[in-house]
Amino acid sequence: MQGKLQKTTLKVVESKELKAVPSKDSYKRYCLGFALALLLSGCAVGPDYQAPDIALPDAWPDHITLSQHERDEWRQWWRQFNDPALNQLVERATQDNLELTIQLARIQEARAQLGFAEAEQFPTVGFQAEASRERTPGAALPIDFEPIQDLITSTNNQYSLAASLEYELDLWGRLANEREAALAAFQESQFARDAAEISVIGDVVTTYFNLKSAEAQQQLLDETLASYEETYRLQQLRFEHGDISELEVKQAEAEWLGLRSEIPSLAQQVESLRGALGVLVGMSPDELITALDTGNTPLANIAQPKKIPSVMPSELLQRRPDIRSAEASLIAATAQVGVAEANRLPSLNLSSFLGTTAASSSDLFTDSARAWGLGASVMGPLFDFGRTRAGVESAEALVEQAEGQYRLTVLTAFNEVRDALYSYDFTSQRADAVEEQISAIERARDLAVLMYDQGQVSQIERLDAERNLLSARLEQADARREQLASAATLFKTLGGGWQLEDGVVY
Repeated sequence: MQGKLQKTTLKVVESKELKAVPSKDSYKRYCLGFALALLLSGCAVGPDYQAPDIALPDAWPDHITLSQHERDEWRQWWRQFNDPALNQLVERATQDNLELTIQLARIQEARAQLGFAEAEQFPTVGFQAEASRERTPGAALPIDFEPIQDLITSTNNQYSLAASLEYELDLWGRLANEREAALAAFQESQFARDAAEISVIGDVVTTYFNLKSAEAQQQLLDETLASYEETYRLQQLRFEHGDISELEVKQAEAEWLGLRSEIPSLAQQVESLRGALGVLVGMSPDELITALDTGNTPLANIAQPKKIPSVMPSELLQRRPDIRSAEASLIAATAQVGVAEANRLPSLNLSSFLGTTAASSSDLFTDSARAWGLGASVMGPLFDFGRTRAGVESAEALVEQAEGQYRLTVLTAFNEVRDALYSYDFTSQRADAVEEQISAIERARDLAVLMYDQGQVSQIERLDAERNLLSARLEQADARREQLASAATLFKTLGGGWQLEDGVVY
């Protein structure tokens, strides 16, 4: 194979002493060649990795800056919502989620590849033991004389014990670059697993909030439905006593039946969210069919985090594992260029053997059976019609792809943070506005009921006030969900608790 290492395999056998040893001159020449090869091994080819130059903002915009909020470490940021059920779901997801299980297996694969690349930098030591018995027939020779054929015919035994040592001198840094690429690939798999964990935790938290919001809306509809049904019953009694017309009775009935028709779709949404949450936490099919314990914490009792992370734009490159994963991929691609360039140059392989071979097992360790040898081979492409050059060009193209992907990942990350910061600000404003709206609508509903009982307004006006209050309460649950989800998204986009301390990722 041109451009690749071609190892020369020679049998080597250990023994207690040698019958013949090389002369001092040959030994000096061998040592000189070995030292020269070691000197050449420092002539590594290929580019050195340099981080892409990306223009980063000095700070976040003033109107969405985080400097007005209390800072806190946020390794387990979801605990700031103060919901035991959510904590249990996140803990189970980090252990049983199938996507994370796949990512963990990829880390193990990358670790094995790194071990292989590191082992390639060291000599290969092997051994071989053989025993054979062979009959040489005299009739196989072109001598048509039977006495001679009988004389030539023989049966022979052969015994050998061998050990071998092979070593490639890394003249152009090919093995070093392969190790660097494998190490970067291993780090990439680790960062990818961290990024996947952040994504899974974020999905669990937001899905949990969606479920709690749907449950709150379902409970609100059930309570309102009971109130509408009671109103309809009272209207029937008033109609039977001649206090109101049939029109008002039918209006109350229509409102009750209309609200009842909305309950099945909301119940379906609740069950769909339960199923999605079950898949995220890694439930078995049997558990998924039976039940999922999401606790009994109402949406209104989930705490809104008051401590959010302080991260400057420049820190985001170290905080987000997806960016670190993309950078590790770029480092690996850069190292592969050095591997491809080294494949265009000759490779030097040293070998030696030490052994013993005899026709009788009793003579196997005698002086006459001892043998040794030293060797070196140089191999490289001469005319490959552009194969190795194409390999370099392909590796360089992969570097361009990896750098483009890295820049795209950084850009996407900053856009996600930007959107999360705006969302965190706007959802808080909406939640406050809805709370003020609820107070006004509740007062208007109470006045409408009072004035209807006094005959000052019609049934239509009273029902309109009830509908407005129901709509506002449903919007309140949705605004609360958005506010909690925006906080979770902000934690996630800023790194989600993954952090680098003292140069150690954990």
